Amino acid sequence: LGPNGAGKTTTIRLMTGLLRPTSGRVLIGGHDVQTQPVKAKALLGYVPDEASLYEKLTGREFLLFMADLYRVAGQGRQERMDRLLDLLGMTERAGDIIQSYSRGMRQKIALAGALVHDPRLLVMDEPTVGLDPRSARALKDLLRDLSARGVTVFLSTHVLEIAERMCTRIAIIDRGRLVASGTMAELRAAASQAGATLEDIFLQLTGEPEHTELARQLDGEAGP
Repeated sequence: LGPNGAGKTTTIRLMTGLLRPTSGRVLIGGHDVQTQPVKAKALLGYVPDEASLYEKLTGREFLLFMADLYRVAGQGRQERMDRLLDLLGMTERAGDIIQSYSRGMRQKIALAGALVHDPRLLVMDEPTVGLDPRSARALKDLLRDLSARGVTVFLSTHVLEIAERMCTRIAIIDRGRLVASGTMAELRAAASQAGATLEDIFLQLTGEPEHTELARQLDGEAGP
């Protein structure tokens, strides 16, 4: 979480290898994203806020293309693609070209492509933007299911309700700096407010020239 311009998308681009860090490194499954990109990205699924898709391919052709890129083979390949299309409610439109898709449908087919190789880490930038309430609910249910099956889901969002109700750990950044990280219970305990909402904590930590005592306390827990 973070205000506009805090560095959420930049963080995700660093994680996925789209930007080279000026210092430090990113490891995925023990593999350095910059020096071992193939091994690292084999464990990663990524859905940007606005996915660039091949407009003239059908949804199913796009999934086949992604499966080829990730070298997904074997008898389970077609079954996995069919299951993803069904989970995302895209079976009936899988034969249509992507150019005809709504924004929500494009988001769904991009997500299916990111999951076709069964990644250990799924990274999503503002995943609910442009989705209608029914599609957003289906997406949240799917993310919960992925998490329950051991997939790490890392997402950025400006919808605090999603973070508060879904995420097991929450990080807040401001001006490119991590100012808080922990479970909701840990954030509330540090705030000394048993009933504090994530919105209360977020507003207290961000948007001011200098952070409050709470921000300094949480920053000490989060580390550099």
